[in-house]
Amino acid sequence: MNKLEKIHSETSGHAPAAKPPQLAGRPSRAEAEQAVRTLIRWAGDDPDREGLVETPARVARAYEQWFAGYAEEPEEVLQRTFEEVAGYDEMVLLRGIRFESHCEHHMAPIIGRAHIGYLPNNRVVGVSKLARLVEVYAKRLQIQERITAEIANTLERVLQPIGVAVVIEGIHGCMTSRGVSQRDATMVTSRMLGVFRDQPETRHEFLSAIDLRGSMRS
Repeated sequence: MNKLEKIHSETSGHAPAAKPPQLAGRPSRAEAEQAVRTLIRWAGDDPDREGLVETPARVARAYEQWFAGYAEEPEEVLQRTFEEVAGYDEMVLLRGIRFESHCEHHMAPIIGRAHIGYLPNNRVVGVSKLARLVEVYAKRLQIQERITAEIANTLERVLQPIGVAVVIEGIHGCMTSRGVSQRDATMVTSRMLGVFRDQPETRHEFLSAIDLRGSMRS
């Protein structure tokens, strides 16, 4: 066992997968549309006027897209891996993965970018699967801290690499359009596992590659 493998085996501590709650008695589409009509009335408008009469159906269809992640299993996205890597043992990094999610506190949009790096342990996953993993978690009600941890933990659990690093930059609608109205504020969260947590030089290599080394302290 080499040094990196030893560090990984001592620090990985695979966490169990967190699954969204399974709700009994899910409302029907008609009930969802009626709830939208109620909100329109509560906001002070008439859901029966011409411009709003089709809005409840449109909102229900939009919710099916925005929250499609509840119907998907993130680990299944990573099931197909490749071991023919010709001995490649350096960092794999995909940066600038754009996503749209919704804050669970106000159901306001979170617009962001995810950066994912991992140090493979004899197997890699198709690059599009990293983006797909972000999408599955993003299409749920979220807080940025949790989606960051979920992506990293799932990668570690399925791929069992030497290390995983995830950084997310997000702009939150609950701050830009209400409350403190900070339009230029960007939230940055990170999750470092294995060598990315324990070896500063590996962590700094990742942060430098995504141009965040100066803003995130080791």
